[in-house]
Amino acid sequence: MKTKIFLLMTTIIAAGAVSARAQANPYGEFTASDDLGAPKLAGSAAYDAADQAYTITGAGSNMWYTSDQCHYVWKKLKGDFILRTRLEFVGAGVVAHRKAGWLVRPSLDPGAPYVDSAEHGGGLTSLQFRRFQGTNTEQITLAITNADVLQLERKGNTWIFSAAHYGSPFVSAQLPDLALGDEVFAGLFVCSHDANVLEKAIFHDVRVVRPVKAGFVPYRDYIGSVLEILDVHAGKLEQVYSSAQPFEAPNWTRDGRSLIYNVSGRAEGWGRLTRFDLTAKTPTLLDTTPANRNNNDHVLSFDGTMLGLSDQSPDHGGQSCIFTVPVQGGTARRITPLTPSYLHGWSPDGKLLVFTGSRTNKFDIYQIPADGSGAEVRLTDSPGVNDGPEYTPDGKYIYFNSSRTGKMQIWRMKPDGRDQEQITDDEDNNWFPHISPDGQWLVIISYPPDIHPAEHPYYQQCYLRLLPVVGGRPKVIAYLYGGQGTINVPSWSPDSRRIAFVSNTDMAE
Repeated sequence: MKTKIFLLMTTIIAAGAVSARAQANPYGEFTASDDLGAPKLAGSAAYDAADQAYTITGAGSNMWYTSDQCHYVWKKLKGDFILRTRLEFVGAGVVAHRKAGWLVRPSLDPGAPYVDSAEHGGGLTSLQFRRFQGTNTEQITLAITNADVLQLERKGNTWIFSAAHYGSPFVSAQLPDLALGDEVFAGLFVCSHDANVLEKAIFHDVRVVRPVKAGFVPYRDYIGSVLEILDVHAGKLEQVYSSAQPFEAPNWTRDGRSLIYNVSGRAEGWGRLTRFDLTAKTPTLLDTTPANRNNNDHVLSFDGTMLGLSDQSPDHGGQSCIFTVPVQGGTARRITPLTPSYLHGWSPDGKLLVFTGSRTNKFDIYQIPADGSGAEVRLTDSPGVNDGPEYTPDGKYIYFNSSRTGKMQIWRMKPDGRDQEQITDDEDNNWFPHISPDGQWLVIISYPPDIHPAEHPYYQQCYLRLLPVVGGRPKVIAYLYGGQGTINVPSWSPDSRRIAFVSNTDMAE
């Protein structure tokens, strides 16, 4: 089933844009910094707001047996959460068992029960835990060494530790039945494993994610959004804006100065296209009258002068219909007479639009003149769902995703629909191929195998992956909680170095 319709909310979340990091807080995301267990040497922590990175120095004889010593940067959390970071040790280190990672415990008592996800200086990657006050620590070793991406997820009393070498999928282990109480201390730690030594680690891409709560109803309930920008080649990730008011699907304008995304939950509860100034970090609504119920399928023309959008206003039955409008806003012109139609691409010469449409309860890819002067032409007619079409900058191919072979995979075809060939073939469900402006790279969003191939739902753990446009093994470039609305639209910067995307977290508390 196509899951693009942005339904009316039963409750409107109050909008409130906030900075991605509180600049005045010396500990960034966290509340405080403490030495746990009175180590001989005092540790320290510093947050670099410009780099969005934490540097933690810690001593401590161990995090083991019946008591712990380390330096700990923490905040209090309730309920379920996902903690993620990319870390690096500084220097060669003195003891191979120096360790750093995530630590969760009900109190700051050194003998308290706890769970941590730790990377050791010698390469050991393990989930360590103490079940009860003052008892010995236990350990689950992951089938990976020298990991630099660590994630610890809480689901009730179940703890899931996932680790990866940046660029590769997660390797995971699960610990059931460890009750630490609803409210816990959660944060980052460093332990030198030698009372007379201080060790240092730097933590990048720190994310504290609050997933949807129990009873969440898809397409009725929504949580907050975070706008992120990633340098796909350097791996540098930056949060630039966040809001409890959900927004989705950023396009990068051709001058590189702004992003255009759709915001939901206005008075009528539907989406509106918004321009976000990357320098001022401020959003401004675009006028697309009469098409002012926009979903997350909107695309800029290659020359940057026109904006195509998909709209679900009542005058076309609330079904998605394609319009075009000048990029600065204005009166929108209807292009597709038939619905539902979801826009995904302009041809490089600006003469054609390529989109996904359902005409016989089946989603296929269609093409139509961008000025609305001609009839639509069907380009795919295969089993399964065909979606996400986008032209290459040279106009020689249309890339798209299709579930015709079982899993959702990336395909390409000639602009007239000939020579359809599969590009990816793996266990993930791969959606929305976006081609870099230089024509060299594809960015895709990859859902795990347990997601139905025909669906791309909100609020899932998924990957953004990069691969050469001609195919090859995809490389993970972002680990995130998101999905629908993350990269539904072309989101590359004009210099082919960066992508903009949306991740999600519950900001209600």
